[in-house]
Amino acid sequence: MAGFRLGWRIAIALAATALSVTMAQAQSWPSRPVKVIMATAAGSAPDVIARIVTDRLSQLWGQQVLILNRPGAGGLIALQALAAAERDGHTLYMPTSSSLVVLPVTNSNLPLNIERDLAPIALVGEQPFAIIASNSLGISTLPELVALAKKKPGELTYAANFRGSLPNMTGESFSERAGISLTFVPYPGASQGLQDVLGGRVSVIIDGLAAFMSPIASNAVKPLAITSPKRLPNYPDLPAVNETVAGFDSRGWISLLSFAGTPDDVVRKVNADLRTVLDVPEVRQRFETLATYVRHMTPAETGKFIRDEQEAWRPVVKKVGVISP
Repeated sequence: MAGFRLGWRIAIALAATALSVTMAQAQSWPSRPVKVIMATAAGSAPDVIARIVTDRLSQLWGQQVLILNRPGAGGLIALQALAAAERDGHTLYMPTSSSLVVLPVTNSNLPLNIERDLAPIALVGEQPFAIIASNSLGISTLPELVALAKKKPGELTYAANFRGSLPNMTGESFSERAGISLTFVPYPGASQGLQDVLGGRVSVIIDGLAAFMSPIASNAVKPLAITSPKRLPNYPDLPAVNETVAGFDSRGWISLLSFAGTPDDVVRKVNADLRTVLDVPEVRQRFETLATYVRHMTPAETGKFIRDEQEAWRPVVKKVGVISP
């Protein structure tokens, strides 16, 4: 009996030691600069959002938070950089929706298995897309775009990021549901596509609203609609696509992940600290100015959200035909 009690005491002591070590890891994290790998270019809308967040986290943690922009190949270059990164507990991954929703379906030979090798931490924000028309079209509303496209099937073009990106998927989904044919013209980023829309060489562009604030303010382009289910509270004059195409809903989003195996207490700490940052009124105001909206989630909720989004978009990705062998 004495040996039995001794065994239990040892087990309890070991469990307590393990718990204290885990708690100490979370409390002392980060112990050095944190790197955040992104698949978008510096100056892009997601990059701007990321820098708002990481600046605040740096202040909160007392450590530098460095953004490493690795754009290209539909998010593959960033994922390759992540796979090559040291698993030191101080490297995070902040992908946009395209990297998690489209890339795993379109590429069968990724350097990381997103579900197995990565641990969801939180959702940073949601970004509905905007449909913006060239002034050369002479239209002012989305119904007018639909009517014009039906008169000129296949003649109107739309710019979006690379083939298979979520803006591209949004354009294809909208075209199909509106019963029109728009010709896709891929661009490496919104700024390059916008130049051709301004010049009248491309009819329409689809991307995050933040990319078009300046040309909209100067009336250089015509905003037609937002792809969220309803109008945005801070842009009430911009109609939702849902008002023309019933039930339409397409939103980009930015999430935060770490390597699988990151201690749960560290994951919870980053989630809680991110929540603290996102609840700062100034941060929320800056987000909303950029048409980005906070949506708090636990790590488990974030994982489920990502899986649900992957399933919802899979049929569209397959229909567009960007599946790799």
